[in-house]
Amino acid sequence: MELPDNAIEARGLFKTYPATRQTPAMAALKGIDLTIPRGSIFGLLGPNGAGKSTFINILAGLTRKTEGTVRIWGRDIDERPRDARASIGVVPQEIAADVFFTPRESLEVQAGLYGVPKGQRRTDELLAALGLTDKADAYVRQLSGGMKRRLMVAKAMVHNPPVLVLDEPTAGVDVELRRQLWNYVVSLNQQGVTIVLTTHYLEEAESLCDTIAIVNRGQVVACEPTSQLLRRLDTRTVVVTPETPLASAPHVGRFETRLRPNGDLAVVFKTAEAGVEQVLADVRAAGVPVKDLRTEDPDLEDVFVSLTYAAPDTSPVVA
Repeated sequence: MELPDNAIEARGLFKTYPATRQTPAMAALKGIDLTIPRGSIFGLLGPNGAGKSTFINILAGLTRKTEGTVRIWGRDIDERPRDARASIGVVPQEIAADVFFTPRESLEVQAGLYGVPKGQRRTDELLAALGLTDKADAYVRQLSGGMKRRLMVAKAMVHNPPVLVLDEPTAGVDVELRRQLWNYVVSLNQQGVTIVLTTHYLEEAESLCDTIAIVNRGQVVACEPTSQLLRRLDTRTVVVTPETPLASAPHVGRFETRLRPNGDLAVVFKTAEAGVEQVLADVRAAGVPVKDLRTEDPDLEDVFVSLTYAAPDTSPVVA
């Protein structure tokens, strides 16, 4: 079978819950259009209640859409629901594993539910890949939170899906386990698996994702390659290290100033209105003796805040 160009395609996707069917503003999703290319690591970001989990639940077959079309690996979820679901593995936010099973038993049961023949199951391979071999025969209730999360990833991969959705996979996971998990995710992507990631750790999305979509109040407010998204803001920051740490931020011309915890002074300016030379001149005019300086470009957090919190909206949205 010829591989599709896109792993997931959503067009005009709406979800309105029955109690609010006559009130479009209450819709959880309001006409989502998203294209997730095959082989990418795609970030799906947004504040709580933006509609991310609703979108993922529709992909997983747990929530029925109200309107629109969705194709997973080229298969329409209405016309070929079984094939569409077989093409995707979903790691939900909530840990869902039978505490009286062992990890090995959990994976065997999950593989059986997907109809994977015994001779084609990858239980031991997945346990080893996720660092669970030494806990393979322990009860799930004896595992740490991080181990349970890794088990959830293994369960999502038992049927070898070409698309893997990770919904807040590192929530509550320590730094070392987070690093191990991302190493495995990157290796899967290098093998051709398309990764869809939601996370509140914006530095993770910035470092891992090829493309990022930002969802707010049920709508896509941005969907661009990560590098292009970071160029949306025309602001830069000059960080000045003074001869002696400052106790408070002085007034510097017309620029916004922020005092860093180490006593450095951060001066924010719009690139269309000023340059570093002008900022430096105003810093000196404010009486700050400059020992060193550096510039910083906007990060994903700056872009995220500008797109999701700039315009307040009082209309209620279903989470």
